[in-house]
Amino acid sequence: MTRQNKEEIVSYLTDEFKEANAILVCGFSGLTVSQIETARALANEAGTKVQVVKNTLASIALKNAELEALELKEANILVWGDDQVSVCKVADKAATDFKDKWVIKSGLFEGKVADLDQIAAIAKLPSRDELIGMLLSVWTAPARNMVTGLDNLKSKLEEESA
Repeated sequence: MTRQNKEEIVSYLTDEFKEANAILVCGFSGLTVSQIETARALANEAGTKVQVVKNTLASIALKNAELEALELKEANILVWGDDQVSVCKVADKAATDFKDKWVIKSGLFEGKVADLDQIAAIAKLPSRDELIGMLLSVWTAPARNMVTGLDNLKSKLEEESA
C-alpha cells in the first residue's frame, strides 16, 4: 500500500468518524471472507458501515477527527454509523452469529469511550423503525377501540332485533 493510498484511507475515515455518532471496534480473528461479507451485508441493511482497517491508520483517523483514543491491538474491524442503536445491533448480531470469532472490544458514543455493558444495553433497545411502529400503534389504539366497540354494539342490536 502506497503512502498516497494510506493518506486517502485516513482522510476518508477521518471524515466518516467526524459524522459518526457511534464507532465500535471488534475482533474478527478466524472469520472467513464470506462471513465478513455477511456482516457487511447486515451493516448495509442497517445503514451502518463496516471496514477492516490497519490499527495505525484507524488511530490517526480517530486523532484527526478529535475523538478519544481507543486501544487498537491485533486485527480489528470497525463498525460505525449515525445511529448508535443500529451500530450496536449490527455488532451484537455478528457476535451472536459468529460466536468466539467476532468479539466487541470497545467503542465510542458521541466521541466518548463506551464500556461493553453500555454497548450491550444499547443493542437491546428497539430500532427507530420499531419505535415508530409502537408509537403508531398507540396513536391508532383509540380509533381501533372505537371501531371495535361500534361493531360489538351493532352485533348486539342485530341480535336483539332478531
